[in-house]
Amino acid sequence: MALRRAGSLASGTVPAAPALPDGRTSRPLTPDDVDAVAGLLQAAEKVDDTGENLEADDLTEWWVNELVDLGRDGVAVHGADGGLVAFAVAIAPPTFRDAFSVHLEGRVHPEHRRRGIGRALLRWQLARGAEISAERHPEAPARLAVGVVESMSELEALVRSEGLVAERWYRLMERPLLELPAPPDLDDVELARFEWDRDDEVRRAHNAAFTRHHGSSERDPQSWQVMFTGQRAFRPDLSTLALVDGTVAAYALVYVYDSDTRATGVPDAHFGQIGTLPEHRGRGLASAAVTASLRAAAAGGCGRASLQVDSDNVTGALRLYEGLGFTTRRSSVSWARLLPPAGA
Repeated sequence: MALRRAGSLASGTVPAAPALPDGRTSRPLTPDDVDAVAGLLQAAEKVDDTGENLEADDLTEWWVNELVDLGRDGVAVHGADGGLVAFAVAIAPPTFRDAFSVHLEGRVHPEHRRRGIGRALLRWQLARGAEISAERHPEAPARLAVGVVESMSELEALVRSEGLVAERWYRLMERPLLELPAPPDLDDVELARFEWDRDDEVRRAHNAAFTRHHGSSERDPQSWQVMFTGQRAFRPDLSTLALVDGTVAAYALVYVYDSDTRATGVPDAHFGQIGTLPEHRGRGLASAAVTASLRAAAAGGCGRASLQVDSDNVTGALRLYEGLGFTTRRSSVSWARLLPPAGA
């Protein structure tokens, strides 16, 4: 992925530094920090149990691209010995529907917690998120959101104390790739492997499928590539399209993260995007696409499948996944602060 071109997002003044406890210093994050941040996350995962096992290459994909202004929207915190003890980012995908979303992510090394660093960083993120909203979409309301896995009770207490409100509940669901459901017999439906010449058609189908989903946004070609099918982990050979009259009516896109495989020893087929066009719902097309991908993943050497679902999904997706043998492994909550348009 290319480094950000000058002028693409970088505008305005440099954000103010967080007000840190004595003995800590901060500076903007840079692409060269990915190794240190990955090491911090690996140490934190032993305590936090989020289920994520990010490595430096994963962080590079998320942070070093045309959608992120890392120097203005990320901060690194160092201790007295110069080592990285915390980081924080405020990342805002360019497209949105109901509100402009800014995702606040970060972590403090377990050995440096309960000293005020996390609170200082969250306050910096909230301030920076409001600035991003005013800079990029002053005409729209904004949602500043922090995802909190159920095992992170201290983070939950922190966001609650800073006035964020629990807005949405999510489940990470898993199933072993054993005793798989049989492929359904659907008239006039072709189940096909993802092909690159259909990539933009799938993007447009995804946009149409998610118009009523909370927090969803219209993905343009650039953000679709950066966030979805352009990822190293994307597996077109395990992804399935349900075609009706030769066009995409439903889809299941699968990712296998090498970093998770190295950490757990089990290749996991993660369903990142599953959807059905509104006019084709109720026919079992998504279920058929997922079933085909489960069988492809098992044949391809994966030992487990996973996905994340909004507990209040308006299309009844939770029931669909439970019917396919998925059970809840973890849960998380999106805590948010809603902002009115900057000009209101």
